[in-house]
Amino acid sequence: MKSKNPFATLCKRERILWTVSLIAVTASFVLSSAQDWLTLIASLIGVTALIFVAKGYVIGQILTVVFAVFYGIISYWFQYYGEMITYLGMTSPIAIASVITWVRNPYRNTAEVKVHQMTKKQTVIMLLLSLLTTVVFYFILKALNTANLVFSTVSVTTSFLASYLTMMRSEWYAAAYAANDVVLIVLWVLATLENVSYFPMIVCFVMFLFNDLYGFWNWQRMKQRQSQ
Repeated sequence: MKSKNPFATLCKRERILWTVSLIAVTASFVLSSAQDWLTLIASLIGVTALIFVAKGYVIGQILTVVFAVFYGIISYWFQYYGEMITYLGMTSPIAIASVITWVRNPYRNTAEVKVHQMTKKQTVIMLLLSLLTTVVFYFILKALNTANLVFSTVSVTTSFLASYLTMMRSEWYAAAYAANDVVLIVLWVLATLENVSYFPMIVCFVMFLFNDLYGFWNWQRMKQRQSQ
């Protein structure tokens, strides 16, 4: 892929979305009087990663790996073992695999990844693996007495689908991540009811949702442009 400053490539709407995301996350951290700096750092890395993933840039996947590690640690602190295992044991490794597949599949030697049309076989494999993942993780999380078991299990499923679709370079990755964002918003609302220091995570995933919706729209445009 062609190397250049990724921040310089952000268009006006992307700069606005990224800036608003950073301000919203930081403001929520300050207003909540939280002292958990790791939560703030993870949130800022996360929203930055998404704006570049939405553009189809491999740097977005690299930042996703970093975010997954931070988020896994935060989840461990609140005993959201499903989130911890998902991000450290699944999202992070698949993001690393995505870095490799994205680097190997640039669009015409640019920084933009080539959008891939999923085959029927790949879709079937994805659905079977997601079903297996859901069943296995349900019993693992239940054995670990995971908080909010149902939502945590659904989060694992949507995270797997999103990660798989991202690795396969499908525009539907963003739709899966948007669904995951909704689940995570619910999880962190429940966490915040017990500890207000987690309020920034709610704002974080609300901004993630906006970024993923933009990502879905932008990847549709990328796919159409690349097919011409």
